[in-house]
Amino acid sequence: MKCYLSVIVCVYNEEENIAPLIGQISQALEGIDYELIYVDDGSRDGTLTALKRIEHPRLRILEFRRNYGQSAALAAGIEYAQGEWIATMDGDLQNDPADIPRMLEMAEDKQLDLLAGIRQKRQDGMLLRKFPSRIANWMIRQASGVHLHDYGCTLKIFRADLAKSLGIYGELHRFIPVLADLEGARMDETPVMHHARQHGQSKYGINRTIRVLSDLLLILYLKRFRHKPMHLFGGWGVLSLSVGALILLWLLLQKITGHEIGGRPLLTLGFILLMAGLQLVALGILSEMMVRTYYESQDKKPYKVRNIYANRQVETQS
Repeated sequence: MKCYLSVIVCVYNEEENIAPLIGQISQALEGIDYELIYVDDGSRDGTLTALKRIEHPRLRILEFRRNYGQSAALAAGIEYAQGEWIATMDGDLQNDPADIPRMLEMAEDKQLDLLAGIRQKRQDGMLLRKFPSRIANWMIRQASGVHLHDYGCTLKIFRADLAKSLGIYGELHRFIPVLADLEGARMDETPVMHHARQHGQSKYGINRTIRVLSDLLLILYLKRFRHKPMHLFGGWGVLSLSVGALILLWLLLQKITGHEIGGRPLLTLGFILLMAGLQLVALGILSEMMVRTYYESQDKKPYKVRNIYANRQVETQS
């Protein structure tokens, strides 16, 4: 059944936080037509049991067969959401549901597609949480050109059509604003409250900063070359091919003039660059064909139209 707002909470081993957070959400969203979707990401404690004990008319529970990760949990929640707007938040009581009504109002007033939270007075440890987060945020901002302050804040408000078009997989939940930017979304950010964790343990640490690097390479490719992969592979391929060909041509002239070239490392380098260039150009052509097949086979378009406006002249009779 359609509703105004879908609140998605992804949980993994958060048994003690279930009842308190649902109570806070119910209080904060009183008077709003909403549904509450909990995604149990393969919890090994009593999280699912605690959810099933809750008698809440707006609660829906998605149970995963095993732990798939936060990106998969968010993607599942978004897929099953039926609201015009979608709010995502953590299930550890660190996000405050009281921020959601204000964020909804701000998103509507400013006609935004995505409104992201900035955690104020963050109640986390410096070494394992704040420091890695600052490094990751800086890297993503500099590399993507999307200058939001807090990529790690799960509390966000989306328009449903945007959320359902993002394609969140792997561990790309960290890059949701960048994915939204690829869709041409209107975005902003706003300060939100942040509370210290009372129960359970954090699932994140300094190792996530390392994983950000590999995911960032994928995001940069999607942002710059997903519609034109030949510009990446073909550019480097032509450069490598040209340098290799020049090296081999110069060595050929050396050979013609009587010089020995068989033992020169430059000969090996020339062949390597030549073959690498040919392979990169071929890879670019194959990538272009795959992109065309992707769009044409599914009748997709490499662009998105936000609105259509028509100028109409109103004829008046004198």
